[in-house]
Amino acid sequence: MRARIFLLTLSLYLALAVIGCSRKPSTDTSTDANNPNTQAASDNGAAQPAERQEPREREPLVVPAGTTVTVRLGSAIGSKLSESGETFTGTVAKEVLAGHRVAIPRGTPVSGTVVEAKSLGRFKGAAELQVRLDSINLNGADLPVRAASQTFTAKGKGKRTAVMTGGGAALGGLIGGLAGGGKGAAIGLAAGAGAGAGGSAFTGNKDIVLPAESALSFQLSHSLEIRQ
Repeated sequence: MRARIFLLTLSLYLALAVIGCSRKPSTDTSTDANNPNTQAASDNGAAQPAERQEPREREPLVVPAGTTVTVRLGSAIGSKLSESGETFTGTVAKEVLAGHRVAIPRGTPVSGTVVEAKSLGRFKGAAELQVRLDSINLNGADLPVRAASQTFTAKGKGKRTAVMTGGGAALGGLIGGLAGGGKGAAIGLAAGAGAGAGGSAFTGNKDIVLPAESALSFQLSHSLEIRQ
């Protein structure tokens, strides 16, 4: 009887031992601080997505009203050579600054309009040439410009002097050609000190002629905003 009880007890013990050995210890990776996978998952869960910073748009350069823009003509215009409404082209002869920064580089293309062109033969008493700056081409786009127009007149029979009006000293008048001569060397006009006549220029004939490479100065009547 005791032997049977002993054998039953021993069998039960062995069965429990086998069952205990067959079970694999559970691994809790969610709480293992040394587990790299767990640590990475924890870091990813805690990290917030980084906000994308949009590039800041640079503030535009503002060329104030009253600034002088000097333009070198690409071709000759004149009271007899040109027609009213005809366009002309040229380049900026001197860089234009906005504060201490260059807003319009030298050599920038420009375009304008011959507002009036009246020769002595068609206009009794005097020849007249009025020109206007319309736009400046920056970065491949035309930027509209509002500037005071310039008017040149030649009065009196046999007169060889053209008088520029409409701007005063700030306009700067007409500058003759390049420093070493050239097509515009025949014309020279000193800047006037008053608001009326700005000086005089030899025309070479009874009509007004502004040769190619001549430089005209226009005064901005409105500020010019330039996007960078």
